[in-house]
Amino acid sequence: MAISQLIMQITRIILLILLVTVSSYSYAERIKDLASIQGVRENQLLGYGLVVGLDGSGDMTTQTPFTVQSVISMLTQMGVSLPPEITLQLKNVAAVMVTAMLPPFARPGQTIDVTVSSMGNAKSLRGGTLLMTPLKGANGQVYAMSQGNLLVGGVGAAVGNAKVQVNHLSVGRIPGGATVERAVPTVLGQGDFINLELKEMDFTTASRLVAVINSELSPATEIAAALDGRTIQVRAPIGSARVAFVSQVENLQVDPGREGARVIVNARTGTVAMNQMVTLENFAISHGNLTVVINSDIKVSQPNPLSKGKTVQTANTTIDIQSDKGGLVMLNKGVSLGEVVKALNSIGATPQDLLAILQAMKSAGALRAELEII
Repeated sequence: MAISQLIMQITRIILLILLVTVSSYSYAERIKDLASIQGVRENQLLGYGLVVGLDGSGDMTTQTPFTVQSVISMLTQMGVSLPPEITLQLKNVAAVMVTAMLPPFARPGQTIDVTVSSMGNAKSLRGGTLLMTPLKGANGQVYAMSQGNLLVGGVGAAVGNAKVQVNHLSVGRIPGGATVERAVPTVLGQGDFINLELKEMDFTTASRLVAVINSELSPATEIAAALDGRTIQVRAPIGSARVAFVSQVENLQVDPGREGARVIVNARTGTVAMNQMVTLENFAISHGNLTVVINSDIKVSQPNPLSKGKTVQTANTTIDIQSDKGGLVMLNKGVSLGEVVKALNSIGATPQDLLAILQAMKSAGALRAELEII
């Protein structure tokens, strides 16, 4: 009997340890998802070109003279001279802008995807072919050459007696449509160190990230230190071993700090989004035909004399929203911003009413959150 009880106790301890371990990592994220390596980034490329082979859906050349000038310039470079008095009337050509992202460590000969966008009045780029277009970086140098057949989405739909075109026909993509001609120098760190940059500045996350790197990769010597709330400096090996080291760092699990309370409001649609529950302080506000009053009543419960009880405080929060149209909403016990917004919507508050009330709450200090309007 004693042995069976001992086994049961050991089993309970193991289950408890597993439960604590799982719960401790339930919200953990990889460093790769929270931070990036400083200096390892993409570069934007841009070019101007021509799309040919369109089925009468190209630019109207009388309204887009730059398309005709581009065609004449291209023909001149190919040895074709046109008389000055000839006016080209093109229907199958469109002037376009070509954009691409040059990934880090890209080498000459590799291919990247490109996006082709009409800059004139072409009706559609479907079925077109992009002629050889140099793609330049911010310094004006050519880093890739693009050419190929466009892939344009879009389907036709019949609505009543009318035919409606769904999706966008003035933008297309060419998968693998550009070949890298020049590499961008990318250095993985500087000297003995690499710098990690948090995607969102947070001192708590930075300190936890430093603690995880030091405990997992170098318990004896600290190799990581936070320079500020965004940048973490890490001592890394030199040479080819640095790649494997960065891989280890990126896959470490970190429990990030909680973000500050934030409320995002779309002023056009009235949509309200919150990243966490935001409680409100006492306040009263009148806006047009709406009146909002929030009160918190804190009650203290004292234990009986000579008892082992504890003093307990309970907060009873009420909210009254009144409208001249006859609307009345009352909520109790820990009112959150989400409940306030829901109550306002239930009595017909417009997006502008909601936006004005939230701004007033923020200015009065009743809304303890960052208010962002988009």
